[in-house]
Amino acid sequence: MSAKGGSASGGKSKKIVVLEKLLKYFAQKALRRFKPRVVGVTGSVGKTSTKEAIFSVLASKFRVRKNEKNYNNEIGLPLTILGIESGGGSLRKWTAVFFKAIGIVFFSSRKSYPEILVLEMGADRPGDIKYLVDFLAPEVGVMTTVGISHLEFFKDKKNIAKEKGYLVRALNKENMAVLNWDDEEVRVMAESIKSKKISYGFSDGADIQASDIFFGYEKMKDLRGGDISKIKGISFKLSFEGTTLPVRLMRSVGRPQIYAVLAAAAVGIHFKMNLVEIAEALKDFQAPVGRLNLIDGIKNTVIIEDSYNSAPQSALAALEVLEKISARRKIAALGDMLELGEAAEEGHREVGRYVSEVTDVLFAVGEKAKFIADEAEKAGLDKDKIFCYTDSSEAKIPIQNMLQEGDVILIKGSQGARMELISEEIMRNPKDAEKLLPRQTAEWKNM
Repeated sequence: MSAKGGSASGGKSKKIVVLEKLLKYFAQKALRRFKPRVVGVTGSVGKTSTKEAIFSVLASKFRVRKNEKNYNNEIGLPLTILGIESGGGSLRKWTAVFFKAIGIVFFSSRKSYPEILVLEMGADRPGDIKYLVDFLAPEVGVMTTVGISHLEFFKDKKNIAKEKGYLVRALNKENMAVLNWDDEEVRVMAESIKSKKISYGFSDGADIQASDIFFGYEKMKDLRGGDISKIKGISFKLSFEGTTLPVRLMRSVGRPQIYAVLAAAAVGIHFKMNLVEIAEALKDFQAPVGRLNLIDGIKNTVIIEDSYNSAPQSALAALEVLEKISARRKIAALGDMLELGEAAEEGHREVGRYVSEVTDVLFAVGEKAKFIADEAEKAGLDKDKIFCYTDSSEAKIPIQNMLQEGDVILIKGSQGARMELISEEIMRNPKDAEKLLPRQTAEWKNM
């Protein structure tokens, strides 16, 4: 995304500025005509998983549309509202896009349009969230967490909180703010919100609370007849106003998924759904690709596939998952965390300190990841168990060769680190890569 904040350019080309204005015009026309109820989701970590969980809940009862792929910015969100694919870099295709937009806005049946739009909102620079919120006018604003991603543009965490918080500060008294009560910055936001509020988390003060996390395992034999316990999923109890229900998530692990489910439950409650309906809608929910998903690896191993993106906060959360899982060996393959600005070195070193407490073997991939390796060694991880590589292509074969039966390996890094290439190399069924691994795309960034 690019800076907006009332600016007509912010460094963008003229044709991008024109494209944004046209898309915004048609999106506003569609919103005024069809009057969908809008759920906005933002935060530094967990936006996509939360959006997907909310969609799973609401789609069980309403006509719902969500943004797909990377459609979370000033081009992607209008396309989502219109229900149209991007024109990419082709003038001919964009011309077709606008003809479709005219047909949708002026001739489509209102009954065919979604009742609810669930929209993830990204922010790379100051002004991004305000630009989106001001024309979307969400009824519900969901705030996940405030971390230090994109620090090179926001300078510090306070500015990130200010930017993300615009979503919930802009809500009116009839709207609903859904807040992660375990995040200190989000709790502070609650003090200045005019709307209704519902909180979620593990803390005692949360309105919707998770407790009693349990990891599920499958017992099996290795090639020598020994026992292996392979992690298969997670379950927990969800409580609200005296009612408690069990929730089970298959092929996913960790608190990030639980937070997504809790936020989805909060949104479902706002739309007058009961907990039984919500739990039933979530029974088949799985986090999006690249977000702490479980994949069978070669040699009777398990991959914790979290390669979509990374920042210190999400990397620490992923390592916490690895720490709590039972396995013969715990391995972390961690790539560079990008867009951290001046906090890059300390962010990587913070992760490295935790790595030393959690893992048996570390693979550090990329120039910045060397800080993880250095700090892990300083904190006590045996230097003979630390391996550094320039990129994921160089690392994938050595990692494959080192895996042993019963290992669990966490794979995580920013998009630019391409850590999904390692996952593809060590998957038990590489033919499933297209549906199980993230594919990084940027359809309009090079226009």
